[in-house]
Amino acid sequence: MDEITFPGGDGLPLYAAAVGSGQVVVLLHAGGPDHHSMVPLAERLGDRFRVVLPDLRGYGRSVCTDPARHTWARYTDDVVRLLDHLGAEGAALAGAGLGSTVALRAALTHPDRVRAVVLIGVEDIEDDAAKEAEIAFLDAFAARVAAEGIEAGWEPILAGFPPVVGAMVRDAIPRSDPASIVAAAAIGHDRSFRDIGELAAITAPTLVFPGTDARHPSALAAEVAATVRDGRLADTAIDDTLHTAEDLARVIAPAVRAFLTATASGPDPAPDTGPV
Repeated sequence: MDEITFPGGDGLPLYAAAVGSGQVVVLLHAGGPDHHSMVPLAERLGDRFRVVLPDLRGYGRSVCTDPARHTWARYTDDVVRLLDHLGAEGAALAGAGLGSTVALRAALTHPDRVRAVVLIGVEDIEDDAAKEAEIAFLDAFAARVAAEGIEAGWEPILAGFPPVVGAMVRDAIPRSDPASIVAAAAIGHDRSFRDIGELAAITAPTLVFPGTDARHPSALAAEVAATVRDGRLADTAIDDTLHTAEDLARVIAPAVRAFLTATASGPDPAPDTGPV
């Protein structure tokens, strides 16, 4: 894979990997894993697209230890800065968990840059009480990581997630910076959306894969698909039958590939220039 380093709007050096050629598809990993969790999916799309896999700030090699720099606006701007660095006028965005929220935010705030959206487990859109609970949940996670390390921070949480999530998180821990993971938990204090109705303004074609846990509710996936202007719900859910990133890619890649191929239009916005 090609390696890419690009500056965020605050000057922070951010990292991405890329494979393939053609129209740009950006794969945004979930909170906890890093870009490696998306490599099996990228390998299944690279013969048709230029697939770019950033480490979102706070994860992997995109170290960011300042909690104040972990906001949805900053995450969204990082995606736009990546497209600018690539010379891409637009791209399809595919995200898992945290990455799905970033993709939705980008599609809402930069509709001219987002050609299509794939959501792999949509994060819950909380009411006020649920938001307070999320803040407490992530603050407690950050305190455990700061006191005992990343593995201890995740240990009481992963049992509530599908096995594939646990596998991707555990795989990323040796590549993660503890102070950066602590800082990234501050995203809980920011609000992604106040109401699902905000998503009705999203015009990009959107494919939604349901999650099956409390933080990625299946019912929400169906609501999102029905709320965005051009949404469709995938038949495959992210459930307990999937155990590895390879399993996830094998199961969802055919639908993702067909969707992205059908929604691709126009000339290649970012020529394959190799390592950057």
